[in-house]
Amino acid sequence: MKNTFYQSFWRTHFYAALFITPLLISLTLSGIGYLFYTDVENKLYDKYFFGESGKTEVQSIDDAVKLAEESYAGYKTNKIIELEEPYNTRLSMKNADGKEKYLFLDDHNQIIGGQDAGYTFGNIIRNIHSSLFIGGTFVNYLVELAACWAIFLMLSGIYMTFKGKLLKKTKQTNKRQKSRKFHALVGTIITIPMLVIIFTGLPWSAFMGKYIYQASQDYPSFGTPLLQQQPPTSDVSEIPWATRQETPPTSDSAHAAHHGGGNTGFVANPNQLSVEKLQQEIDAMNISKPYAIIYPTSEDGVYTVAKSSNTGVTGLDVSPDDETTMYFDQYSGKFIDKVGYEDYGILAKWFTWGIPLHEGHLFGWPNKLINLLVCLAFLVVIAWGFRTWLLRKKQGILSAPPKISQKVSIPFIIFMIILGILMPLFGLSLIAVVLVELIINLVSKNKLAKKDVN
Repeated sequence: MKNTFYQSFWRTHFYAALFITPLLISLTLSGIGYLFYTDVENKLYDKYFFGESGKTEVQSIDDAVKLAEESYAGYKTNKIIELEEPYNTRLSMKNADGKEKYLFLDDHNQIIGGQDAGYTFGNIIRNIHSSLFIGGTFVNYLVELAACWAIFLMLSGIYMTFKGKLLKKTKQTNKRQKSRKFHALVGTIITIPMLVIIFTGLPWSAFMGKYIYQASQDYPSFGTPLLQQQPPTSDVSEIPWATRQETPPTSDSAHAAHHGGGNTGFVANPNQLSVEKLQQEIDAMNISKPYAIIYPTSEDGVYTVAKSSNTGVTGLDVSPDDETTMYFDQYSGKFIDKVGYEDYGILAKWFTWGIPLHEGHLFGWPNKLINLLVCLAFLVVIAWGFRTWLLRKKQGILSAPPKISQKVSIPFIIFMIILGILMPLFGLSLIAVVLVELIINLVSKNKLAKKDVN
């Protein structure tokens, strides 16, 4: 039975590695690229991030927003990002189709230039890492499935390393045994940090991420506070009585109707407090940069001022314990309430620290270097696993681990069921694998039966 347990792991480990290696290499390389996206963007977009327009006239932030929206017809500003020196201010703009542009303002609030958000270095790398730049539910599930099977590979590798005593010193070893030993050694060293990197990336996953988010929403004391789930509302009595019943115009509603799509979700409300006056309130509260100002999405919505530890925006991230979401009345600018890191439940706190750890900016350059070393070591493990197989492989055949003649061991089945429960997408893929295996066995038996009859 013990031998059957080991053989079950070995064979499944082999086939899993064979099929998901291309995806794992893609995820690892794009992950390495994302570790350094801020450094790359600082060089690539230095004109936008740190440059000047050349104009000496100072204009208000609201006039800059108005000019930006006139320059890009159909786009409405939904977010203003105020960064620390020496970074420039950045506007995020969207149109009715959901396309996004970034516009940069110098210290005079004059426009320097704009970018197509979908094609910045950081967003390209992020899209490759999360959806292979193809997108779609199937691809997102495929990426998550690769991460799930990577967890199985690490755990099964640890079991085989110690059960097979692969790290034990032996007098005589051939090339294949040396290669296998090195594969096992490096894999053992990086198992824990690699599992941490994988698990801290799960909030973005298509399947498990949805359930993690839902659990965070359903249990506020454990996850996301109610105030953050259900932001407060502005006092609509601030709207003049004569126009209070009128529906504020939406962002480029004519354009949206022409294309059959909805609006961007951000209202153009003439009674709304100017951003310049809102910033006076922010300054009076000694709220330091960096922060993002997010426009209200309805007539009773609020201005949201957010400091986040995992924005994906160069220059905007703060330390996890400084993460704060503040709400201001959109008409009076009055501070209403806030949610800080100290208000989070344990799940929200875990991912508030885990996500920047995964991205490599939790504790600066040491974090980047540690993640880089782990990723490079993982690529080495993949390469040496492939090399070990080639050294064992006979010409013209796959040379997979021998098929198990006995029934699969009960401990192995229990282990796989537990993993399948913890990672539902992994569990579903196991069911698919079992069904394929049964079909192959039935076909093989039918062929043998026909030969016997003949």
